[in-house]
This record gives sequence, structure tokens and C-alpha cells, in this order.
Amino acid sequence: MTEQNTRLGILLMIATTLVFAAQDGISRHLAADYPVLMIVMIRYWFFALFVIAIAARKAGGVGNAARTEQPVVQILRGVILAAEICVMVKGFDLLGLVESHAVFVSYPLLVAALSGPILGEAVGWRRWSAIGVGFVGVMIVLQPGFGVFAIEALVPLAAALMFAVYGLLTRYAARKDTSATSFFWTGVTGCVVMTIVGIWSWTPMDAGASAWMALLCLTGALGHYLLIRTYEVAEASAVQPFAYFQLVFAALIGLTIFGETIKTNVAIGAAIVIAAGLFTLWRERRQG
Repeated sequence: MTEQNTRLGILLMIATTLVFAAQDGISRHLAADYPVLMIVMIRYWFFALFVIAIAARKAGGVGNAARTEQPVVQILRGVILAAEICVMVKGFDLLGLVESHAVFVSYPLLVAALSGPILGEAVGWRRWSAIGVGFVGVMIVLQPGFGVFAIEALVPLAAALMFAVYGLLTRYAARKDTSATSFFWTGVTGCVVMTIVGIWSWTPMDAGASAWMALLCLTGALGHYLLIRTYEVAEASAVQPFAYFQLVFAALIGLTIFGETIKTNVAIGAAIVIAAGLFTLWRERRQG
């Protein structure tokens, strides 16, 4: 992998996080007036069309992309990701972008902690120490024991746990299936599940909300396209640390557009979590 490709991969990853942060901002805006299940369902309709179109252009077409030896794992991945998105969007509505993302950035630490029991990977004392430090950072953000603890703060933490499990199942699936197959099953499974649970919450949208919904669908497709391009040109271990830029961009959107504020404990806790997460990524890269 050349240095130029790595540099391009980093730029693409930063662009990806900007698009996903914009998507989070639009989701928060829509969730204030419309059911979360409906919003995520419409997103998945567009996402499913996108993954089917991508699969159709590949060698072997849709049939080749859908072929898998582990359909249960692939379906489970899709269901967990769809549920995680619903939970996270609800977190945006309850807590805002800043605090939700400050907690959600703990997911790499949860991936490291769960990689042993789920994938059988060895986790050394250094990474366990980083996981412990990161957990302290999460506690600083959540502030349990200070005044009345907001139970809503656990929503993005639940989303982080679900996303970590999804990521580990994706690694597990990669032992037998290609990334194209996993991508196909992610979109199609999510579309089916969200239609089953979301169609009952259908609410007519006005013209303005429909325009935002269309933009949400487009940013979703663009974000996934950029992410695919990122991993095509650079190694995942080289670009993954830059995924933390999503917290920066989401915070800027929260501050400037939604009038959110950054509390001192949130800033300190998020910084600790990010530092611990970067250390675990560095250790994984060294051991890899």
C-alpha cells in the first residue's frame, strides 16, 4: 500500500465522517416531528435499492452477492444494525448530537472487550487497561451519582454496544463471505425488518420534511459509497483512527444548528474515551 493511497484513504475517511455527521443532523431534525421507525424504514428502502444496484454491476450480479454459507449470521448482522440505527436516532432526539456521540465513541473499546468471547481473539493486559480507562471516560460523560441520573444517557451506550456486536459479527462473516455479500445482506435484511416494524408508524410528511428525507437518503448512499472507496484504496488499520472525526463534525452541527452546548464533563470524558480507543487501535495494528 503506497503512502499516496493511505493519504487518499485518510481524506476519504474524513469526508465519510462529514457526510455521516450531516446524516445524523438530518435524522435529529426529522425525529423531532416524525416516528423514528418510519424515518429509518425509508432510509433502508433507499439503502436496499443502492446495495442491489451495486451488486447488479458486479460480476455474477445479485445472485452472486446474495450467495452465503452463513445466512443466520448475515441476517443477525442486518437486524442488529437496523436496531442500532433506530436506538441512535432516538438518542439524538433525547440527548442531542454532542452527548450522544460522546458516549457512542466508546464502541471501539467494546469491540476490543468483546472480541475475545465472540471471535476468540486474545486481548492483552494493555488493551484491557485501555478499555478500563475508556470506561472511566464514559462514566465521566454519563456522571452517575451526580444529581438525578438521566436514564436517557444509556441510549447511545446501548447503540454503541449494538454497533460493536455488529462489527464483530461482520468480522466473523468475513471468514467465509466477501465484503460485497455482507454489504448486500446488510441493506436487504435491514429493509425487510424495518418495513415489518416501521410501516405501522407511517405518518404523512409535508413538503419540507420530504425534502429533508430525500437528502437523508442521498447522504446515506453517498456515505456508504465513500466508505467503500476508503477501504478500496487504503488499509483499514491506517484510516480507522480518523473515524473519530465524526464526533467533531457532529458536535459542530449540534453547536451551530441545534444550539447545543458542550459540558466540561462531556469534553473531558470524550477525550479520554478517544485516547483509549486510539490506543486499542494502535495495539491491534501492531499485533496484526
